[in-house]
Amino acid sequence: QVQLVESGGGLVQPGGSLRLSCAASGFTFRIYTMGWYRQAPGKERELVATITAAGGSTTYADSVKGRFSISRDNAKNTVYLQMNSMKPEDTAVYYCKVRLRSDDYWGQGTQVTVSS
Repeated sequence: QVQLVESGGGLVQPGGSLRLSCAASGFTFRIYTMGWYRQAPGKERELVATITAAGGSTTYADSVKGRFSISRDNAKNTVYLQMNSMKPEDTAVYYCKVRLRSDDYWGQGTQVTVSS
């Protein structure tokens, strides 16, 4: 079955960096667009970044442009989110997602906390 497993979250100081990973299995990873989302306490889940199947096109939320970078390794069935110059408002649970036909599949999420 489809599985998405995020890792790499943790506590980081403002201005610091983290790299999240999402390992995928159960589907043909290389042909699907992948996305990273986040949900802060008391807020709705929001889109952070997406990357197309071959990695040729990416999109970002305005709030992370210039600071975050999404990438993928199709040989490893893994999508990454490099987060730099982090801010306290980046604190959230981060999820990866894939849409297969009309169904969305989510990972369990990884907590990211930006605090001094």
